[in-house]
Amino acid sequence: MVFAVATPDVLAVPDLSAARLLIVGDVMLDRYWFGEVARISPEAPVPVVKVARSEERPGGAANVARNVVALGASVSLLSVVGDDEAGRSLQHLLAASGIDVSLHLDMAISTTVKLRVIGRQQQLLRIDFETTPSHEVLRAKLAEFASRLPEFDAVILSDYGKGGLTHISDMIRLARTAGKKVLVDPKGEDFSKYAGATVVTPNRAELREVIGRWQDNEELARKAEALRRELGLDALLVTRSEEGMSLFHAGGVVPEGAVAREVFDVSGAGDTVIATLAVMLACGASWPEAVHLANVAAGVVVGKLGTAVVSRAELLAALK
Repeated sequence: MVFAVATPDVLAVPDLSAARLLIVGDVMLDRYWFGEVARISPEAPVPVVKVARSEERPGGAANVARNVVALGASVSLLSVVGDDEAGRSLQHLLAASGIDVSLHLDMAISTTVKLRVIGRQQQLLRIDFETTPSHEVLRAKLAEFASRLPEFDAVILSDYGKGGLTHISDMIRLARTAGKKVLVDPKGEDFSKYAGATVVTPNRAELREVIGRWQDNEELARKAEALRRELGLDALLVTRSEEGMSLFHAGGVVPEGAVAREVFDVSGAGDTVIATLAVMLACGASWPEAVHLANVAAGVVVGKLGTAVVSRAELLAALK
């Protein structure tokens, strides 16, 4: 499998430390069980994994926050977790990563957990545990969001469809009224709730759910531009795997050329894309500059196993 990255033509990464980002969305704890596969179970035609070690990483919106910190920018994360062991583990991991985190406790839910079983460097199974947050806790989160907006340059709304962004339309309106850039990583078939955002960043499959299939780049451009205008977005960034990335905005289409790169794991690549894009825009970069660096960052992160981050040093190395 390959993932598209642009041929580097930028030789430096700007100082990103001045960028201040607020991230709101669905957080989760990513658990990994690593082991060896030596036989097939006598009970069913499935591999038997002898687990040798385990690992925990922040996932979802929490992984977006990790990517922002890795790039050298400052970030605050606002979300909801349950009052349980997974929630406490997530809080600890985020604090250790240098992230300013505000996790509202919902006594009625369990923290979202994704358990992945890995054998021979390949994902064999994923098990999800999740519950939708309660209305009262989400209202409290919205109130905190509104009060903290003045502190930040840009907002990332990371929608994983777990119910943590019930009030996303209100958040977009409040942030845009305050003059903040709003970037949305979308989920599902209904993009109307993202109307008014600065940019929405669907992957190819997510976009197809909304606009249907396209035969060529010209048809894609027509459909994407129609969606952008309908939603009142400044831009629409479509990540297209081996076909690169395409940014659609009022000035036209900004395509990212692609070269093949060996891929180990695409999980979390979208987190890296939106984090890099947001930090660059918060620092005043142009659309082409921001998209280019986001594409290069994605090319680096897919070479890593599991949800991962890309540092500023790694970006510099990739660009050289």
